[in-house]
This record gives sequence, structure tokens and C-alpha cells, in this order.
Amino acid sequence: MIQPPPQPPSNRKLRPLQTDVSRIQALELQIQQRVADELKRLRAQEADALRAAQQKLSAEPAAGADQQAADDLPPRQPGEPSRKEVAKAVEGLRAKLEEKRQVRPLPETLESARNEVVRCLRENDRRPLDCWREVEAFKEEVRRLEKGWVDKVAS
Repeated sequence: MIQPPPQPPSNRKLRPLQTDVSRIQALELQIQQRVADELKRLRAQEADALRAAQQKLSAEPAAGADQQAADDLPPRQPGEPSRKEVAKAVEGLRAKLEEKRQVRPLPETLESARNEVVRCLRENDRRPLDCWREVEAFKEEVRRLEKGWVDKVAS
């Protein structure tokens, strides 16, 4: 008897896998499209809200808004500072803050301790733990400066 030639293995096992992959891809594309549509809708909504707010602000006269705000406030008690006085005081405080914000140079002891740590780490680039003494000296200088600052601020 003659036997029919052997059939190649069926692709029945591959078909469901390909179908699952294609379904997953289609679902992913659908989700991405929904997210993109929602983002587009939200951006349009934000733009409309911004436009409406800008139109509302531009429609109100500036002087009328100041007068209305002044009308909403209770009458000023004697001895209370006026709005201009408060604004002037705030500007003075801002100027003082900017003055204090200046960066001061580091003390020589801290700078030398820092340089020692850097030097040690460069010399021992393969063994940074050998620099523990220099690091501890640097930390001690920082502690000393912090303590001096806290004492100065607290007093």
C-alpha cells in the first residue's frame, strides 16, 4: 500500500496566538485613540475656559474693580495702616530679603576641609572609603558652622 505523503504540522496552535496578538494590538490602538480624543477634548475645554476668563477680565474696567474691592472691605479703623502703607512695608521686607539672600564666601577652614576630601578622593579613586578621616573633618566643620548659625539666628 502506498501511504500519502506526510502532512506538515498544522498551524492550528499558531492561529489562536496570532489572533490574540492581533486582538491585543487592535485593543491597544483603540485605547490610544480614545486617550488622544479625550486629551483633545480637554485641551479644547481648557482653551475655551481661558478665553472666557480673558474676555471677562478685559470687559471689567480696572478702576471699577479697585473701587468695588474697596467697597467690599469694611471701613478702616483708626491706627490701621492703609493699603499703600502695607504695600510699602511689603516692598521694604522684600528688599531686606534680597539683601540677606546674598551668597557669602565659605570660611577658610571649611574650604580647606572640602579640598582635603576632594584631594583624598582623587588619590584613592578606587578606594573612597580610605577618606573617612577627611570626610569626618569636613562634617565637623559643617556642624560647627551650622551651630554658629543657629546660635546667631536664635539669639
